[in-house]
Amino acid sequence: MSTHESAEMSGHGGEVERAEPTGPPVPETVAEPIADPGLEDHVDRLADIDPKAERRADRQVAGMFALAALLIVGFLVAFFVFQIEVDGNVAEAVRNSNLALGLTLGLALFLIGTGAIHWAKKLMSSHEVDHERHELRSTDDVREAALADYELGVEESGFGRRKMIRNSLIGAMVLLPLPAVVLFRDLGPLPGDKKAHTIWDTDVRVVRDGSFEPVRPADLEIGSLVNAMPETFEDLPESGPARINERAKSPVILVRMEPDEINAAEGRENWHVDGILAYSKICTHVGCPINLYEQNTHHMLCPCHQSTFDLADNGRVVFGPAPRSLPQLPLAVDDDGYLVAQSDFTESVGPSYWGRRR
Repeated sequence: MSTHESAEMSGHGGEVERAEPTGPPVPETVAEPIADPGLEDHVDRLADIDPKAERRADRQVAGMFALAALLIVGFLVAFFVFQIEVDGNVAEAVRNSNLALGLTLGLALFLIGTGAIHWAKKLMSSHEVDHERHELRSTDDVREAALADYELGVEESGFGRRKMIRNSLIGAMVLLPLPAVVLFRDLGPLPGDKKAHTIWDTDVRVVRDGSFEPVRPADLEIGSLVNAMPETFEDLPESGPARINERAKSPVILVRMEPDEINAAEGRENWHVDGILAYSKICTHVGCPINLYEQNTHHMLCPCHQSTFDLADNGRVVFGPAPRSLPQLPLAVDDDGYLVAQSDFTESVGPSYWGRRR
């Protein structure tokens, strides 16, 4: 090792000592801001300099709007022409209807959008502008200037003087809401008072849901619960809207408690049979089927949104979003000793809505 190298070695493990740099500090480089490039030179479009091109673009835009109006009329015609009959080939009818409705309405919307874009690109003012950012709330002078710019934009768009485009666009937009109106027809006929009635009626027997065996009072013990249906449900067609609708409206739950625990409302004193009560199985909130019964408190809980009903107190709501009590079915016993209904429900069953909350 040379004398120079030994001088650079320390006495701590033989590590080499590094010399500190000397000289003036190197100044940091400051980035220059990017210069404002400004607006590019305006380039006139063909429609700006050629009257023939302008008129051609005018006709193209108006033609798109007019064709959109015709397609909307075609949508209305197709809606009524392609009827879906339950007795016919439903799959083919639905396919043809969807194809016709989709093509006409889809093309109409496409042409309205394409016409608007073509109008903006070919005929509206194309001069580039820049605008500085300001405070969120502009001054009164700026707001007045904005209104003036809006009026200028209306003038430059040619909406007022290009009557063919304006009238064709107005015609298409006036017809555009009609498809939405006629589509409400697919919701079916108005229900009238059908929701207020079920197939329960005087002397209709109560049968177990599933087995359809009639129920005797002796079949229910204190604290028990039975899911039931009207016996007339078996008389409905095996498939179709009638059976589906009644399956959604007619189910009831039978519970039994001590008769002295029942706080019957006025007029309902004889609606139970030896403590056996019948209530609609359909929650009055959004129509979920309920089946969670707490026999000690006589509370029935809806599993969907936790609405809770007191079955000992006329189905009264004690908790949750349900706006009204569970409808109660008045019960009696026929000559053969089976449970029967005294009548239909005295109030409509199912979910509540405006005008049907109490």
